[in-house]
Amino acid sequence: MNEKRYDVTALGELLIDFTENGKSPQGNPMFEANPGGAPCNVLAMLQKLGKKTAFIGKVGDDMFGKMLKQKVAQTGIDISGLLEDPYVHTTLAFVQTLQGGDRDFSFYRNPGADMMLKAEEVSEELIKESKIFHFGSLSMTDEYVEAATKKAIAIAKENNCLLSFDPNLRPPLWSSLEKAKEKISYGMSVCDILKISDNEIEFMTGTTDIDIGIGIIREKYKIPIIFATLGKEGSKAYYKDQVVYVPGFANPDTIETTGAGDTFCANALNYLLEHGTENLQEDDFVNLLTYANAAASIITTRKGALCVMPQKDEIENFLKKGK
Repeated sequence: MNEKRYDVTALGELLIDFTENGKSPQGNPMFEANPGGAPCNVLAMLQKLGKKTAFIGKVGDDMFGKMLKQKVAQTGIDISGLLEDPYVHTTLAFVQTLQGGDRDFSFYRNPGADMMLKAEEVSEELIKESKIFHFGSLSMTDEYVEAATKKAIAIAKENNCLLSFDPNLRPPLWSSLEKAKEKISYGMSVCDILKISDNEIEFMTGTTDIDIGIGIIREKYKIPIIFATLGKEGSKAYYKDQVVYVPGFANPDTIETTGAGDTFCANALNYLLEHGTENLQEDDFVNLLTYANAAASIITTRKGALCVMPQKDEIENFLKKGK
């Protein structure tokens, strides 16, 4: 890929995930404040892989916003595009872990500071100097941040960035599921790389058959590279006439799945940064999916994601052990 200052710049939500962490002496549930937000989680993993990244977004001028800025900066992510809103508080999410590691979310975002990012506040220079621009659908839930997202996408296209999109569907944050479908459809229409989960494939196509669902998406949107994540069952890659499946890693130490998809996405983008997007073969995708599945499996053994992404040698050791 061409020489630019940043490997990946992402725009989107940055928030606090309050995750359950035991009971108090009075028997009340206790929650741990973990930095989160899918686009920034992706960047945090990429930093661990030695890539240079930058984030564009907004937090509140409050205790949680200041904590987030400090934690993100400590990962090495460039936060020159991360702003503080003096009037609107940082978005909060309370995450209940269900049996098997799945999650239920309660969001405090009506509004949240991440929604208040305006088009004129988007750092054009950060995007121009990036090989890949990454975004999700949650930066299109509201008027201000949707305009900011679309401006960023236009800048990325003008400057020959690859566009990476992860729908990251969170139904409670949308005024209607019809609007969610509309904005996810827009994201698919402009991206070069799509990371999409099995439940999102069903949401967008109406089928639980992954291959049929991806076939519908490919026919409509002509996306060059698609990664479908299937939870603990593994993942698939779709590229030209290739369909490659690699099973997941059953991990007895799994405690929750927060950040697993973001970890997978980052490792997939890392492989494409190192190997390019042209003339990829089946072996490339087997290697990519295996590595990304392993990294995602590791993050399910930890609370939170942004601050606890696995190191490169951890992933390699995990693969050697064949866990």
